[in-house]
Amino acid sequence: MTTKIKPGVSLYSFQEEMFLGQMNVEDCVAFASSIGAKGIEILPEQNMPNFPDISDAEVESWKDMVARHGCHLSAYDMFLDTKVSKDRPMTDDEQVASIVRDLRLCNRLGIKNMRILVFVRPDILGKCVPYAEELDVHMGVEVHAPWHLEHAWILRTIDEADRLNTRHLGILPDMGIFMKHYPPVFRARFERQGARPEITQFIVDQHEAKIMCEYTIYEVAVKMGGNKAEIAMAESLRHAPYANPKRIGDYARYFRHIQAKFYEMTEDYKDPAIAYDEVIPELVKCGWEGTLSSEYEGNRWIQDVSEVDSREQVRRQHVMFDRLITEAEQTFGAADA
Repeated sequence: MTTKIKPGVSLYSFQEEMFLGQMNVEDCVAFASSIGAKGIEILPEQNMPNFPDISDAEVESWKDMVARHGCHLSAYDMFLDTKVSKDRPMTDDEQVASIVRDLRLCNRLGIKNMRILVFVRPDILGKCVPYAEELDVHMGVEVHAPWHLEHAWILRTIDEADRLNTRHLGILPDMGIFMKHYPPVFRARFERQGARPEITQFIVDQHEAKIMCEYTIYEVAVKMGGNKAEIAMAESLRHAPYANPKRIGDYARYFRHIQAKFYEMTEDYKDPAIAYDEVIPELVKCGWEGTLSSEYEGNRWIQDVSEVDSREQVRRQHVMFDRLITEAEQTFGAADA
């Protein structure tokens, strides 16, 4: 069995270095190419200073730049500014127009996948499907914690795609939904902010036992008299779900791109929090085809005590991906034979 999973990286991974002026967009693309992550996921509002008025010359410049490094643009992260007017929210027609604007730029850039924010209503997306089909862009609603693959809101989008019998509307999983263990970098940051080790251990143990987060929050805030940092840590459990990786195959036909969220890679190339060792085999097993796009978000948890090295973190994640994919190919290849 040869995997159809393609390696990539979101430019969001390098937000720290770009904000500090230590890297520009081309630096990020060049680094991604150097580790074999050829699929580049972009955030036009962040990465394109003239957005949304992007000239044909700018479009060609982007295409030439990624091609120069042997890369391609794999996904476009859209945003929907529903409160752009101070006196009222966007109307439905204005929402559709904004999404169609993004679909057109996505198409001009030669990108086939567009990340849709999770709050966009399925019926709004249904109205955009004819444009997505015409422009050949897949609209994938981001399945982001605390949502998960079988959340009722996500299933509404899938129902809309089925109703319209379209291959241009579906989902786009964020791997943060597979947080099996509480991230050590989270705990360390809360302890630096004043959380007591015995309280943080209790919270970690509760997460490990998969106790409903609201129970833990009550225990910490009320029964244990938690301080501000301890309560904040307990409340972070609301965004630390562990969805069942074995259900990936049931939904694989609805997604073509994955945001490979992570907060820390250890020196031995392991993720201490997100269950990639369970997720990758399921992706290989079901023959999923698409881009596994690194999305490093650990910078905000360590920047108060150490220099952020997003490049090294992303590099380590791809070393892990190579190992896990190879192991899964060996397992399921032998099974197929």
